[in-house]
Amino acid sequence: MAPLKFCANITWLFTELPDFSQRMYAAAAAGFQAVEAAWLYDSDLQELQRAREATGLEVVLINTPPGNVKAGDLGLGAVPGREAEFRQSLDLTVKFARALHCKRIHLMAGRVPEDSNRTAIAKEMEAVFVQNLSYAADILAKEGITGLIEPINTRITDPMYFLDSPHQAAAILEKVGKPNIKLQMDIFHWQIMDGNLTQNIQKYFPIIGHVQIAQVPGRNEPDSAGELNYSYLFNTLETHGYQGYVGCEYKPLGSTEEGLGWIKWYWTGRKS
Repeated sequence: MAPLKFCANITWLFTELPDFSQRMYAAAAAGFQAVEAAWLYDSDLQELQRAREATGLEVVLINTPPGNVKAGDLGLGAVPGREAEFRQSLDLTVKFARALHCKRIHLMAGRVPEDSNRTAIAKEMEAVFVQNLSYAADILAKEGITGLIEPINTRITDPMYFLDSPHQAAAILEKVGKPNIKLQMDIFHWQIMDGNLTQNIQKYFPIIGHVQIAQVPGRNEPDSAGELNYSYLFNTLETHGYQGYVGCEYKPLGSTEEGLGWIKWYWTGRKS
């Protein structure tokens, strides 16, 4: 079985450094060969390009912009009436992805509007999301980019997020029916919302396009105290033949570098 490949999420890791470009250098120095990030759009794109070229890092994944964070936005993909803004945000994301040779974009669904009832508006939001994903699929196909949708748990992290389970996401992907729109599995969110990880990984593996990890419930290093047995989960991904990157999207308990011992633990476990 091929070993897993890990990428540093520099929105969460190496935050001891203020700039994303600096974090890229730090990630490379720590041994990572790839990085991912949520929103890079306040950074100087040319500086990010220079950091990528200097380090040789692969930029694995970026997110579409959140929208107006102060107004409560966290993505626009499924939000009724915001279709034009979604398309504009997608254009910006593709610009950054193209410049950074990034081949995966997380197309954020967004939150249920504050004045709306989740149940009452669910069908409308799903229809908007399917339409926007279909539009995005055609744009991304021209760039050789895979779009991803990620369920985010509504029990701890974000009670108002529209897309909150792998089952909901899979049903939406089936309606979209585009081969370059896939499922992003953040094991942290999946465990909180549904558990049953062994069966869910097996069931949805054919449509999984990216994986992210963190311990539950603290969202810290995978070897920290918590509910999840990552030795087992890593072996499960290997057994299924997962060949993509595993994004390290967690909050270090101390400094980022002090918390990277789990990677050595992973390799030690593979050799034993």
